Amino acid sequence: MRKERAWRDLIAVSELETGDVTPVAFGARELAVYDTVDGIFVSMARCTHGAANLCDGYFDGKHIECPLHQGLFDARTGEAKALPAKRRLLMIEARVKDGMVQAML
Repeated sequence: MRKERAWRDLIAVSELETGDVTPVAFGARELAVYDTVDGIFVSMARCTHGAANLCDGYFDGKHIECPLHQGLFDARTGEAKALPAKRRLLMIEARVKDGMVQAML
């Protein structure tokens, strides 16, 4: 039986790497929590091109660069911005409530 989707606590805002990307494990899911210039966003942590962990990539406050082949994604929308990345990231609806980053999972 599948669990109903609901807001789930991921990490306290105070534990985030300020202005950077923070890896978070939620069950079997590897997530990336981005502290962007426009707020907090969450995606699956693996690059859609080479499956590298994006949390190890360069983050400029808006874009995350894959550490393996330098594909680039918009961390706010998941849009692939530079080759070899062509498929967007799977973004997860997120919010901040009571000092916690929550995701709709």
